[in-house]
Amino acid sequence: MSTTLKSLMIGTALTAATASHAIELEITHWWTSGGEAAAVAKFAEAWNATGNTWVDGAIAGSGGTARPIIISRIIGGDPMGATQMNHGRQAEELIEAGLLLDLTDVAEAGGWADIVNPSSLLDACTLDGKIYCVPVNIHSAQWIWLSHAAYENAGLDVPADWHEFVASAPALEEAGTLPLAMGQQGWQQNIAFGAITLAVAGQDAWDEVNINKNADAARGPEYTAAFEAVAAARAFAADSNVQDWNLATNMVITGEAGAQIMGDWAQGEFAVAEQVEGEDYSCLPGLGLNPVIDTGGDAFYFPVNDDPEITAAQKELAALLISPEAQVSFNLAKGSLPVRGDIDLSSANGCMQKGLEILANGGVLPSGDISFSQDTTLQIEDLMAQFWSSDMSAADAQAAYADIIENAD
Repeated sequence: MSTTLKSLMIGTALTAATASHAIELEITHWWTSGGEAAAVAKFAEAWNATGNTWVDGAIAGSGGTARPIIISRIIGGDPMGATQMNHGRQAEELIEAGLLLDLTDVAEAGGWADIVNPSSLLDACTLDGKIYCVPVNIHSAQWIWLSHAAYENAGLDVPADWHEFVASAPALEEAGTLPLAMGQQGWQQNIAFGAITLAVAGQDAWDEVNINKNADAARGPEYTAAFEAVAAARAFAADSNVQDWNLATNMVITGEAGAQIMGDWAQGEFAVAEQVEGEDYSCLPGLGLNPVIDTGGDAFYFPVNDDPEITAAQKELAALLISPEAQVSFNLAKGSLPVRGDIDLSSANGCMQKGLEILANGGVLPSGDISFSQDTTLQIEDLMAQFWSSDMSAADAQAAYADIIENAD
């Protein structure tokens, strides 16, 4: 039986199960910036078009703010119908406690194993052979976003890589422009650390640390160079006093800052501002030095409940989120790559095309959400928050980081 036919069959069956009684589902997520809100509205529109109702449960702030609220509600017996989280290891304990819905039947009927690319995304939703989430996008963190207006004002060419950006920073400062915008949150600083490390230390060293959890490599000369580069970046961002990532992105959009290191979700903010890639801003995957992307991103999980009609609606929503139409509309708005390898995104902008080319060439890495437990990730984020907000030396930060890697799970 073809994948298309399977998808049609499950969609018909699930729709029939709920058509006689439209269902309201509360969906929680932390997509609250302008670009994110525009993207999640595409999912809501598609769900409402089935005759059901999307009750938006947006939680302001980052995932670090939202996840504890989401988990507390599920554990406390006040579950939502569905919730965004990052695919990876964040939901392991909820799954082990039997609190999340098994979607294996939906995945098998929809042929997810044949369409999800890379397959590691579906693996990250799988525990003990059962599938518990539907991946909806691929986000990568290794990008630098550059303001053409800022560089034009400083009389400089737009940098083509991280080294050129570093060389341009003094001239930006002389022109009254902040070289690097940075939100004052550990997860954002950790993204910058990871991107700089991959570009400066190189992929071999990065693999040893992030995949093999090799603490000796974290103490090695490649990571010494990386921490020294991060310390330089800290100086470039010293006067960046915003908190949220999208406010830092806006500094690049307005030309107040020359650059930001942030994931590809920043594209949504440039789109809302009606800026054009290649004219108003540039995007460099791998900071222009190492054209690879990690395959992090978002997935939806569905808490277990006792109402068979709600369960049927949850499965209908899971199938819809990965449908070709929803994948195209959502990801074009979000700036992320689709999880389906069988859809046409020729209308995507230049940044997305760069990501798609890297994905097609196999230049993908596992994200931190897949490589590290939530506990390890939070330890690293706390260290980065301390490092970026203090005068901690690069050597001290490297030593503390290596200790975390040595005990990482």
